[in-house]
Amino acid sequence: MVSKLSSSEIIHFLLILIVILIPARILGEVCRRYKLPAIIGEIFAGIIVGPTLLGAFFPEIFKNLFLAAPQAYGAFDGISNIGIILLMFIAGFEVDMQQIRQNGKQALAISLTGIIFPFAIGSISVWFLYNSHFANSGSNQLTTSLFFGTALSITALSVIAKILLDLDLLKTKIGNIVLTAAMVDDFLGWILFSIIIKLMNAGKEDASFWSVIEVVLFAAFMLTGGRWIVHRLLELAGKSQKIGRVFTVAVCLCFIGAVITEYLGVRGVFGAFLVGIAVGGSEYFTAKHRDILHQFTINVLAPLFFASVGLRLNFIANFNLEIVVIILVIACLAKLIGAGIGGAASGMSKNESIAVAFGMNARGSQEIVLGLIALQAKIITEPVFEGLVVMTVVTMVISGPIMKYYFLKEQNEAGASIAYLSKIRA
Repeated sequence: MVSKLSSSEIIHFLLILIVILIPARILGEVCRRYKLPAIIGEIFAGIIVGPTLLGAFFPEIFKNLFLAAPQAYGAFDGISNIGIILLMFIAGFEVDMQQIRQNGKQALAISLTGIIFPFAIGSISVWFLYNSHFANSGSNQLTTSLFFGTALSITALSVIAKILLDLDLLKTKIGNIVLTAAMVDDFLGWILFSIIIKLMNAGKEDASFWSVIEVVLFAAFMLTGGRWIVHRLLELAGKSQKIGRVFTVAVCLCFIGAVITEYLGVRGVFGAFLVGIAVGGSEYFTAKHRDILHQFTINVLAPLFFASVGLRLNFIANFNLEIVVIILVIACLAKLIGAGIGGAASGMSKNESIAVAFGMNARGSQEIVLGLIALQAKIITEPVFEGLVVMTVVTMVISGPIMKYYFLKEQNEAGASIAYLSKIRA
């Protein structure tokens, strides 16, 4: 017989939603007001109502609210997971395959060096520091090293898009190149991570090299024949001119993609991301559809997930400053060097290359998602996950202002050069 929530558990479930959503939204809006990503406030809201603060100072309240009814908290956990699946579905919309083809050469130079350097430096660094700082009984040295290389390679596409929008560079050539490079980073990073998760599972199950090939083949299918199928299904739903039908089909396809990748041994967020790329490329999923899904996910479901990050850990008891500093230094140096070299190689000036490097250094929700998946899979420990969270927040905060500074510096120097040449000619 199917178990259902009792009246008391429903009350607990609704109270959990209220206690988490209200501070998450308030602090998220405060961050937006000061031109910071809302995710920072949402994570901090979870820290406030979680074991770090509420659990430490008012343990009885925390216990009665979150621990007294396990089924109610389980229901909340399910809702927050739907939130992150839909968030990664939306992230897929931003990957424009046509733009990737148009700006392929320059963007590829930035993207490849921006992936190769962090992947190599991150993996090698963690390999040598594994026994002293990153060891975990549930994983091994190779898996943890490869995970870090991947996690440090991914750029926050949404954060970069916002920075470029704020700088009024989104529709310029350089803005398109940077955004395209971030798209490639995003996509390749998720492919790498899915392979690592599959390889980790291969050690525990009757799996082989072919289990990795399955994931790659599914990704390839979703970028080719799968896109055509998705387009036709949305076209069929759109014939009725009823916005709800297209919306429903798109969300169901998102969940189907998540189910497939979960079945293949990779987290559902990867499947949702791939389906998002396919749906985002269809003319039948209009701007209105995107806006409805975006508003509900960003303002209701996603805050629940990011606040739940703070609920899972005690950020004071598990905090390790040395690990935080190591992760932050490795992450920033590797990405700045890699993306900077790529920018210079693609023909950008020194100031533009530095600006692009800091833009590509911005991390975001993807790193939090990857880190939480790795924590649940016992690839990393709680102090290491907290280090990833701190690294994500710091890079989100510093990337915009520094990128803006170097772009303005480039404009001023270019303006001064033009004025000087005009004076000489006169």
